[in-house]
Amino acid sequence: MDTERIAPLIELLREAEAPVRVLRHLAWPASVRAAFFAGGARRLPRVAYPSFDPRPSRAALARFRERLGTPDDVVSHWLARQADAIEHGALLLAHAGRDQFLEHSRALFGLPGDVQPDEQSSTLGLARQLDGIIESLSHLDLGAPPPACHSASGLAESMRAAVVERFGEDAPEVIVVDELSANALAGPENIRIRRDACFTDRDVDQLIQHEAFVHVLTSLNGRAQSGLAILGTSHPGTTRTQEGLAVFAEFITGAMEIDRLRRLVDRVIAIQMALDGADFLEVYRWFLERTDDPGQSFENARRVFRGGRVDGAGVPFTKDIVYLDGLLRVHNFMRTAVSLGRVDLLRLLFVGKLDIEDIPALAELRARGLCRDPGWLPPWVADPRSLVSYLAYSSFLNTIDLDRLRAHYAQLAAAAPAGPDA
Repeated sequence: MDTERIAPLIELLREAEAPVRVLRHLAWPASVRAAFFAGGARRLPRVAYPSFDPRPSRAALARFRERLGTPDDVVSHWLARQADAIEHGALLLAHAGRDQFLEHSRALFGLPGDVQPDEQSSTLGLARQLDGIIESLSHLDLGAPPPACHSASGLAESMRAAVVERFGEDAPEVIVVDELSANALAGPENIRIRRDACFTDRDVDQLIQHEAFVHVLTSLNGRAQSGLAILGTSHPGTTRTQEGLAVFAEFITGAMEIDRLRRLVDRVIAIQMALDGADFLEVYRWFLERTDDPGQSFENARRVFRGGRVDGAGVPFTKDIVYLDGLLRVHNFMRTAVSLGRVDLLRLLFVGKLDIEDIPALAELRARGLCRDPGWLPPWVADPRSLVSYLAYSSFLNTIDLDRLRAHYAQLAAAAPAGPDA
């Protein structure tokens, strides 16, 4: 594709993308939760979504496709994928609360049972395996500190210090708000924290790594890409890789802990339950059995059903599989890049909001001088020595026959007398 054609096409994508704000549109008002508990948590919640007209976005995309023509190189294919994702996002919002919602949710985020690029593993398979391992460890004292609640204001103070140190004058504002669809949400202008949320000691580190040093960072880098402004927008086609990077950041920095991992696992299993016909009450009660926390159980179930149908029709919002699905893809991409000696591709992941499948096009644009190197990098990428060492070792592990090793070490474990923590 000729360089001079790119910027006008991206402007049309920006026009189409501007009104598509998925989480904001699908958010449940606080009154839904209040009514649910006022009724004794015995009736399905009643949710009405605002109407969304997809025609302006689709009209801009029609003009885009007419100008693009038939994609015939990596850059034009990249642009075409952005258009498809934006259109599915618009149609997702247009069909909120209806059966067609699932079609567009799957196109954007996938389903738990969809296979990975290895054509064997799936996010649901990983979730079920991790669930079994976590359950086997549930009786152990892993040395976690006593339960504590770090307030939203305390977290905000820690977050402010972290972003100012990292981003200086470009640091986003950190604010505490009364209503939010998650405990915390980040954008280039601000990081919002829900006032009534309770945070553990690890939550503070996790949110700094996840929200500030990935989501905010990639927004700032994307906004600095003059002529490639689509890299500064958080349209749903980039969600899987962005959340995968953010969860990988939690792992590589030691911010991940077992309760957080279980929450990610539970989201995948709960989405599959909803796909199989469980209604909101069934999923809420399942979460309640696992957490013994009615408020958190409601929030967990809400994440599964927002935008879909709460009545057991098999129409959930599948977005929350992307945390584990994206983690698998990001991890495998990174270790493959290192094994091939392509460490340059690790930095390319942070030039803006992107999907891993966009990497060839962005590398081509970088070679043309159109895609800038990222101005900001997470600490674990800015000094990549530990990261590259880990990924090199991880690449070798992938060549080992784990079934044979597991059998060998299982025999050793069976022959060893159990200790007090077993």
